[in-house]
Amino acid sequence: MSEEQHKPEHRSRPTSQAFRDFVAQGWAPRSEERPQRAEAAAYAAARRAEVSSAFPGERLVVPAGGLKVRSNDTDYVFRPHSAFAHLTGLGADREPDAVLVLEPQTDEDGNDAGHEAVLYFRPLAGRDTEEFFGDSRYGEFWVGARPTLEDAEAELGVTARHIDDLKDHVAKDAGSVSVRVVREADVDVRDMVDRARATEARTDERTEKQRELDAEFARQLSSLRFVKDEWEVQQMRDAVEATSHGFEAVIADLPEAIERGRGERWVEGVFGLYARHEGNGVGYDSICAAGDHANTLHWIKNTGDIKPGDLLLLDAGVEVDSLYTADITRTLPVSGTFSEAQRKVYDAVYAAQEAGIAAVRPGATFSDVHAAAIRVIAEHLYEWGLLPDGVSVEDTLDTEKGQYHRRWMVHGTSHHLGLDVHDCAAARREEYMEGELRPGMVLTVEPGLYFKADDELVPQELRGIGVRIEDDVVVTEDGRENLSGFMPRSADDVEAWIKGVWSR
Repeated sequence: MSEEQHKPEHRSRPTSQAFRDFVAQGWAPRSEERPQRAEAAAYAAARRAEVSSAFPGERLVVPAGGLKVRSNDTDYVFRPHSAFAHLTGLGADREPDAVLVLEPQTDEDGNDAGHEAVLYFRPLAGRDTEEFFGDSRYGEFWVGARPTLEDAEAELGVTARHIDDLKDHVAKDAGSVSVRVVREADVDVRDMVDRARATEARTDERTEKQRELDAEFARQLSSLRFVKDEWEVQQMRDAVEATSHGFEAVIADLPEAIERGRGERWVEGVFGLYARHEGNGVGYDSICAAGDHANTLHWIKNTGDIKPGDLLLLDAGVEVDSLYTADITRTLPVSGTFSEAQRKVYDAVYAAQEAGIAAVRPGATFSDVHAAAIRVIAEHLYEWGLLPDGVSVEDTLDTEKGQYHRRWMVHGTSHHLGLDVHDCAAARREEYMEGELRPGMVLTVEPGLYFKADDELVPQELRGIGVRIEDDVVVTEDGRENLSGFMPRSADDVEAWIKGVWSR
């Protein structure tokens, strides 16, 4: 724990030896039953094997990260670093300060024999320790019991050791064994590894080279998440299903959101209730944007009213306990029906999304999806006379001298989705943007049109209308599957959806 994170406390606690003796006795024996092997464990082991083969003979350090102070002596809810979760199978709020080390192994002849997975973490403390009753950050009295070393080994199928042993093991043979660390995951572990790697002969050039090796390690771990295994795809299905329940709850409560005032906050709260109840919480800050707020792409303040006749752009996703998240957007007429102008914009975005989804298939590139959707956007803007005089669809699609249409859709159409809402973000640009789509990849398709209320280049009836439609699509062997496609998308279906929910 860093000094910055460790805040002094001003609580009065008994400190006498008599009290320590008293508090340590009189407890029922702890169960010796071990947890069953986690369903995720076998999949995590296969991922570790891929990492092992990519970095033979190297010590690989993947921290979960530590608790972060929210205010004074209260912490944010812990979420492990995504690379750690991916390689261990641990999700939810497990385990702060833990570190996964892939320790290189050799056979009897000194040949590479892969890696041993070792999880260093803070195990359950004995009832005769100060930590048990006196540590408000980690103590069982304060935050509940943690697993034992034996529990972790049974659940995850790895070797478990106390976190206090990490420093010596990381430094062991550091001069002869190459060590890589996910630098951004935990500053304290990063510094520990840097100190272990340091030598008297170390130069700035060697230090920079080591950081490049660490960066390549992080990129490899990010790229490993491009293709989801069957277990991961099921987690995505579960996240989408939970998200759909949250959307329906929001629809059911739209009249209340209008009536209450600050309706965007009401919507955020309703969806958050379902996210926390059916999953680990929201996968990202929900965008609950009514009226012109929909034209602010990352509107997460959610401070506005919702008025009759508004459109509500709801961009939200449930993160399930395994930390896989959905990312879905629906634009809803809060009074139940679209106006003529709203429907005009909505239908254009829907047509663009249909084209984008159709472009998702094995062998296509990631950028093909955006190209298909943005062409439809450009065609509609041209038909509506919004492009500058003399600019054709082909002119505006020219990336060197056009792009006028991007005034009304400045973002990309897609991103990879998984443990992070913008998954695989550390991968190389050429591997991401021009990468070939492969079965098991999950990506969003989310075109939009955004006509700000003060945009004098669009007709008055379109100003203040913002529409985005977003779905989560998995690449299959012969095409694609829209995981969230069961949630109504067309204008007619959305209106029928709202009517159906309200009639229950």
